[in-house]
Amino acid sequence: MTIMNDETREFVAMHRNEDVRELALKAKRVEGLDLPLALDQIAGWQIARKKLPQWASCEGIVYPPHISMEQCSSQFTAQYKSEIAQTLLAPAATVRARVSDSGESDNQTTKSEPQLSDSAESVMQTAKSAFQLSDSPESDTLVARSSMVDLTGGFGVDFSYLARGFSQATYVERQRHLCDLAEHNMAALGLDQARIVCGDGVEYLRQMDPVDFIYLDPARRDEHGSRTYAIEDCTPNVLELRDLLLAKSQCTLVKLSPMLDWRKAVADFDGTVREVHIVATGNECKELLLVLGQQVHEEPSAPRVFCVNDNQRIDYDSAAYTQGLRIGGKPLPEAKNYLYEPNASIMKAGCFDLVEERFGVAQVGPSSHLFVSATPVADFPGRGFAIEAIGGMNKKDIKRLLNGTKQANIAVRNFPLTAPQLRKKLKLADGGPVYLFGTTMQGCDHVLLRTSKI
Repeated sequence: MTIMNDETREFVAMHRNEDVRELALKAKRVEGLDLPLALDQIAGWQIARKKLPQWASCEGIVYPPHISMEQCSSQFTAQYKSEIAQTLLAPAATVRARVSDSGESDNQTTKSEPQLSDSAESVMQTAKSAFQLSDSPESDTLVARSSMVDLTGGFGVDFSYLARGFSQATYVERQRHLCDLAEHNMAALGLDQARIVCGDGVEYLRQMDPVDFIYLDPARRDEHGSRTYAIEDCTPNVLELRDLLLAKSQCTLVKLSPMLDWRKAVADFDGTVREVHIVATGNECKELLLVLGQQVHEEPSAPRVFCVNDNQRIDYDSAAYTQGLRIGGKPLPEAKNYLYEPNASIMKAGCFDLVEERFGVAQVGPSSHLFVSATPVADFPGRGFAIEAIGGMNKKDIKRLLNGTKQANIAVRNFPLTAPQLRKKLKLADGGPVYLFGTTMQGCDHVLLRTSKI
């Protein structure tokens, strides 16, 4: 790893709020200045300021080239993985442990707790009492005798958050420059328990002693650099390592592409998936996380599914909702006053019958994935709208619905036209306070719903 000299460090500090492309063209070549390195650091810090604010606030961090910063986990998703690890291991913890710099994460957890199920609430309280989350750097550290290994270290963002809950934390990575970077950055973050190993993760797994927790984020690009999604096409192939992972840890957390069908992924692991976490932020699915563990019963049990979108969180037993894609089983209310659109994690999970049952709403129609109710629903995991009018696609209904409106936000669900096609047909500009949904109701009627955001 190239260490910044004084000239380069001074340049970064002076220009880190400026446009990197303009700097590359206009910056004066000063003796001793490593301009490419300086530009990488400025670009990296600018991304981290939004994506990894805790890292950005640490002056000693050295950032990798741009593509690694774009692909690394965000602070939110990394903290969530740390929360999973704490919760999984909390029942076995006998000594309190402190997780440093977790004030923000703890606040997020507190906001979302009312939406957790009773079982998840109980486990989370156990985790909190066992780990005593604190944001005070001066707190005494009484660390649980626990160990973890990250077999696919990369830039080290996930590792840096996971490691905080363990007395021993090992980062494994094949690429020497990433190992050097991780060694420097973990020291800058004060993670004294971190151990950096440069080597192949699979070989390390075969030779290592058992640990409490293993984390893997398989590379989703093939040997030609093309993006892959299937588990068996990623490196390493976690399906081939399943039995070894189960033998070497109490539980293993695997990060997979959010493009995957989680039901198929669970089936591929043949009864060893204990939990499924569908993680979204900003209403965009970012990660599919599977928790692997030894079977407790002879018959494989269905996993618990956790749907997370920022502070919106629900979880459920997938065995109780095997008909998650059931459509239109609940009759529509006579008064259709409110429309609800589930967040991205719910849409990915496909647990639409759970949404009907838990929030007292009814699905609009076949594959529409929109819900209506007569009364407002508090804490719905998604967006809510007040329905102002409903009509068909005939000219009379369209004229009544639009009522002189010149612009609207348009979305379609299970509708014969795309949003751009519908916008063109209605001759509407984009934006404004009106939200127009094109969808199919129960009975296969194509309708437009004029709404305003709650």
